[in-house]
Amino acid sequence: MTKAAYLLSLALIFSPALLADKVIHREKSLYRNILVTQRADRRCLAFSVKRQRRNQTCMNVRQPTKIVFPYVRMTFAGLLVNPKPRKVMMIGLGGGTITTVLTELYPDLEIDVVEVDEAVVRVAEEYFGFRATEKTNVIVQDGRVFTRRAALRGETYDYIILDAYTGDYIPEHLMTHEFLSDIRDLLTPDGIVVANTFALSDLYDHESVTYASVFGDFLNLKVPGTGNRIIVAGKGTLPERSVLAAEANRLGPRLEPYSVDLLNLLSYLDRNIDWDTTSRPLTDQFSPANLLRGR
Repeated sequence: MTKAAYLLSLALIFSPALLADKVIHREKSLYRNILVTQRADRRCLAFSVKRQRRNQTCMNVRQPTKIVFPYVRMTFAGLLVNPKPRKVMMIGLGGGTITTVLTELYPDLEIDVVEVDEAVVRVAEEYFGFRATEKTNVIVQDGRVFTRRAALRGETYDYIILDAYTGDYIPEHLMTHEFLSDIRDLLTPDGIVVANTFALSDLYDHESVTYASVFGDFLNLKVPGTGNRIIVAGKGTLPERSVLAAEANRLGPRLEPYSVDLLNLLSYLDRNIDWDTTSRPLTDQFSPANLLRGR
């Protein structure tokens, strides 16, 4: 072996891309096993589930403003429909990336972040730089419980983000017609809901029919190479594509520092019905989340 070949082999062996993730934090919370791993500059929050470990969020510790996960970038497609949110509710914190970016983009934004697991909030603060602003209210509570109580208080939001997706499942009580009806009741007349869910699943048809039964027409975003889809629905009529394109051009420069390409996302955003419309809607009495095993 030549010296050059030998040095190349060493470089490959010790390349950061080939090194195993280092676990820098591990704990068992009331709800799940939580891991924080790091490989070179990439730090990830992972939940260990029965079948495999799935990363919930990742960040580049040297460039924390860059959004690493494609699905997180996809959630900002909702800004094409409502580019000036004033009051946001978000179910599911993860590493806090979405909340952090929104509060940087809109300093006056009021946001209620609902996270069922207190340990996730603590880990987001300690390892992912999440910091609640004076207008950010972090509530440790089940999202369904918070939603119902917020409705009873007469709360309204013009932007609701549903991100209780773990990569392996979504809690079944956060997928039903009854829950989504409560979400719709919380929306202002021009309010929207942005939901992170599965691009491929045996529940795809059922979930799509459920959203359609509550919101009517909705926008579907699926980007090749990801297992996620983003549903954007509203209480009122959704804008035409020309309006969305205009917002993509206007907002695009503001989101470039976060690696979000709105024009690219727009190219995958459509209203096409690609599900079986005769499928049974998900309800509190019929929500077979176990079907996700076959996705």
